[in-house]
Amino acid sequence: MLPPFQSANINEGGVGLFVKRRHFVSTVAFAGPPPNIGAPGGMPAFSDWWRSKLGTQISLTASDGFKLGGYRADPPGSPKGGLVVIQEIFGVNHHIRSVCDRFAALGYASVAPAVFDRMSPDFECGYSPAEVENARTFIAKIDWAAMMRDTAVAIDAVKGAGPVAIVGYCMGGSVAFLAACDLDGLSCAIGYYGGAIARNADKKPKVPTLLHFGDQDHSIPLSDVAIVKEKRPDVEVHVYHAGHGFSCDERGSYNEAAHKEALGRTLAWLTKYVG
Repeated sequence: MLPPFQSANINEGGVGLFVKRRHFVSTVAFAGPPPNIGAPGGMPAFSDWWRSKLGTQISLTASDGFKLGGYRADPPGSPKGGLVVIQEIFGVNHHIRSVCDRFAALGYASVAPAVFDRMSPDFECGYSPAEVENARTFIAKIDWAAMMRDTAVAIDAVKGAGPVAIVGYCMGGSVAFLAACDLDGLSCAIGYYGGAIARNADKKPKVPTLLHFGDQDHSIPLSDVAIVKEKRPDVEVHVYHAGHGFSCDERGSYNEAAHKEALGRTLAWLTKYVG
C-alpha cells in the first residue's frame, strides 16, 4: 500500500496532487512508484524523487534582451502541453516551485518565470507577516509592460510541449488575465484572485479565460468582482467562500474546500483547452 502522501483519488482529476496532507506541504501522486524505487542503485526515496527529477532552475531572455531566472518542471512522460505559472508577490518561492512540480506530474511542462527579477533579482520569500509586508512594497513598482515581455518568453519556452495555458495566483492572476488579452501563443488562461483585473476589465481576452475569487478577500472587494462579471460576460468567473490566497497551502488563509473546488475547475479547463 502506498503511503498517504502518495495516494490520490483518480476520480478527482488529479486534485489529490494539490491537497495538503498532514506533515507534507507539497504532495505528488502517481498510480504507483517506479519499480526500483528505494532499491540499491535505483531511484531515491519517493518523497525526494519528484523534487529531484521534475524541476530545475532555468534562465530566460526576454524580447528586450533582459535575462531573468525561472523554474521549469517537465512531466516524466510525454507532455499534454505547456503551462506558464505566474507567481504571487512572493517570488518563485517554494510554493510556486511545488505548484510547477504538481502540474508537471499531471502532464504539463510547467515554467514559472521570475518576473520580479527586474526589480530584485532572485527574490523569494515566505508568508510571515514581515515577509508579506516587505513583498507588498513591490506592488507599486511593477512595470506591467515588462512583465508581459517576461511572460511572453515563458510562453515561448514551453510551446514545444504543445498547446500552452497560463495560470497565475494573486498578482499572477492579474498577469494571467492581461496575458490572455495582450499576448499570443496561449490556448487558455486561469487567474486566481487577481487584484488588478477589475481595473483592466475593459480588455477582452483572446482565449478562454477562467477566474477564481474569494468572497472574504479583503484586498479584492466583491464590487470589483461584480465589475469583472458585468464587463466580461465572455469570462467564466467563480466566487468561493474564502479569503485571499485560499489556494496556497503554505499560507494561513489556505482553504482546502475552496482550493479543491477551484482546482477541479482549473484542471477541467486545462483538459478542455490544452489536453
